[in-house]
Amino acid sequence: MQTIRKRGVFTVQIATFALAAAALAACTTVQTPTKGDPIEGFNRTIFTVNDKLDQYALKPVARGYVWATPQPVRESVTNFFSNIGDVYIAANNLLQLKITDGVEDIMRIVINTVFGVGGLFDVATLAKLPKHDNDFGLTLGHYGVPAGPYLVLPLFGPSTVRDAVGSLGNYYVNPLSYINPPGLSWALYGLNVVNTRANLLNASDVLEGAALDKYSFVRNAYLQRRQYLLSDGKQAQALPNYGDEAPLPKYDDVDGAAAAAPAGAETGTAAAPEAASGSVQTPPLDLNGGPETTQIPAGQLVPPSRFNFPSFKLR
Repeated sequence: MQTIRKRGVFTVQIATFALAAAALAACTTVQTPTKGDPIEGFNRTIFTVNDKLDQYALKPVARGYVWATPQPVRESVTNFFSNIGDVYIAANNLLQLKITDGVEDIMRIVINTVFGVGGLFDVATLAKLPKHDNDFGLTLGHYGVPAGPYLVLPLFGPSTVRDAVGSLGNYYVNPLSYINPPGLSWALYGLNVVNTRANLLNASDVLEGAALDKYSFVRNAYLQRRQYLLSDGKQAQALPNYGDEAPLPKYDDVDGAAAAAPAGAETGTAAAPEAASGSVQTPPLDLNGGPETTQIPAGQLVPPSRFNFPSFKLR
């Protein structure tokens, strides 16, 4: 009874925070919401609240954790929670009838628990056993449940309606949920959150410096990664077609180009650089897909390097 009461109090606190955030979002609207994000005004408000909580609370705690904890200890903590996460990853692989992946996950759990001192050392990776990524939200998607609208959850961040429902399943499969006393269970959850945030400090710094619209960047990265995981990594990436680009100018023909320039001047016509190189003017590229977003001429866009934005989950 005491366990149920404590968990109920925590649930009420989360619900109170969610209602307060919803009240703030009630006054926020977006004139032209992006397709797939019909409640963008609400989501942006929750995103801002989460971002401020991260900026003034979680991120300083994570920096203090990095300062006070040696790197080998942090790696052991990461391995410990990763080993626990393999439990619900194995369960979801088996639910999706991915028998080979599920057996490999079970082997990882056994090897890391027995030979890795309870999961503090990742011996399974040294044994060439692959690390998978799966959860109940992906299981629902595997059996045809649509993702639904994009949704930003208070405290938990980017999600969809399907993934939000799936997170409840992940909670009940996670061994941390059954540790007694309940205070120890929530302490381990908290340590996992702080350790995960510490591992993402460099990634968040890159995000803050690179994204024109942080909200759109996180949304697009999350949805693309979830679709990639749902397709088992087989979905083709939508990359620019550089085969249609104009050929590079022939720098070894400088003398000929110089001789052609006066001829153009004698006829009273100006030879544009585009015409000289044979290039075609391309329309501007829409970075975020919305009608009100920033556009950059395609010829001036330098494609960024591959940025692997990790999804956030409690393991």
